[in-house]
Amino acid sequence: MASLSSKTHGNNLRNAVVALLAPLPSIFFYLSFLRHYSTAQADSLSPLWAWCYGHPLLLANILFFLNVNFLFWLVGLLQSSHWMIDLYWTVIPVLLVHYFATHPLAEYNAWRSSLVIFLTWVWSVRLTHSYFRREKWQFGAREDWRFSDMRLQYGKNWWWASFFAVYLSQQVFLMGICLPLYAVHSKDRQLSIWDLVAALVCLTGVTIAYFADTQLHDFVSRNEKLKQLGQALVPNLDEGLWYYSRHPNYFGEQLWWWGLVIFAWNLENGWMFMGALVNSLCLAYVTILVEERMLKQQYRAEAYKNYQKTTSVWVPWFKTSLAGKEKET
Repeated sequence: MASLSSKTHGNNLRNAVVALLAPLPSIFFYLSFLRHYSTAQADSLSPLWAWCYGHPLLLANILFFLNVNFLFWLVGLLQSSHWMIDLYWTVIPVLLVHYFATHPLAEYNAWRSSLVIFLTWVWSVRLTHSYFRREKWQFGAREDWRFSDMRLQYGKNWWWASFFAVYLSQQVFLMGICLPLYAVHSKDRQLSIWDLVAALVCLTGVTIAYFADTQLHDFVSRNEKLKQLGQALVPNLDEGLWYYSRHPNYFGEQLWWWGLVIFAWNLENGWMFMGALVNSLCLAYVTILVEERMLKQQYRAEAYKNYQKTTSVWVPWFKTSLAGKEKET
C-alpha cells in the first residue's frame, strides 16, 4: 500500500513538472521577441522578429501548433495518456489574453482590457479549481474519457490520429473562441453599456458553472462513500441547478464564451461569433455522448430516462410533468 502511494506521489510530481515546463518554449520565444523589439525600431528588426511584429494572430497560431499540438502530442505519446490538453484548456486563454495585450501592435481601451483580463483570470481559476478537484488534486491521473474511447476505436492508428483528434481540433476550437480576446486588443474605443452587458453575461456564466460543478462534485463524492459502504447508489442528480437543467455546467460555460462574443460585437467584430457557435455545436454533440454513457449504466438508466423527459437539456427551466409526457406518447 505504501509502495502504491509512493508511486502515485512520484507520478503526480513528475506530471506537475512536465505541465509547468511544457509552455516555456513559447513563453521564452515571445519574451525574446519583445526584448528585441524594445531595443530596436520596428523597421530595423531582423526578418524573423519583423514577421512576428507584423503578424500577431498568425504568430499565436504557429506557437500553438508547435508548442501545444506538436510538443504536447509527443509528451502524450511518451506517457500513453493525452491528459495535459485537458488541463491547459483552462490556461491557454489566459496566456492568449496577455499575449494579445502585450503585443507591440495592440490597440485597446485600458479599462476594457483590464476588465477582460480580470474576467479571463476568474474563468480560468474557476475551471482549473474544478479540474483539480475532479482529479483529486493530481496532475495527469487520467485522460479524458472521450480520448480513451477514441483510443479503443482507432486501435494501432491512434498514435497519429490523436494528433488531429486531440490537438489540432483543440487549436481550431480554442483559437476560434478566443478571437474576442484579440478583438478587445485590436481597437481602442470608449467603454459602452454593451461592455457592462458582456461582463455580466460572462460573470453569470462563470457563477452558474461554479455552482453546477460544485453540486456535481458533492453528488459524486456522496455516491463514492455509499459505494465504499456497500450501499445502493443514488442514480441521478436532480437537485440544485440540476433540478432545472440536465447540464447546467455546460450552460454556464457557453454563457461565458457568448459573453466574450458581445465584447467583440461591440467592437464591430460580430463575425467572431463563429468560434462560439462551433464550440456550442461541439458541446451539443458531447452532450449526446455523455447522455448515451449515462444510459449505459444499468443502475441509473431508468431514472435518467425519466430525467430526460422532465428536465431541460441546457437552459435552466421548470420541470415538465412526466404524466403529461406519457399522455402525449
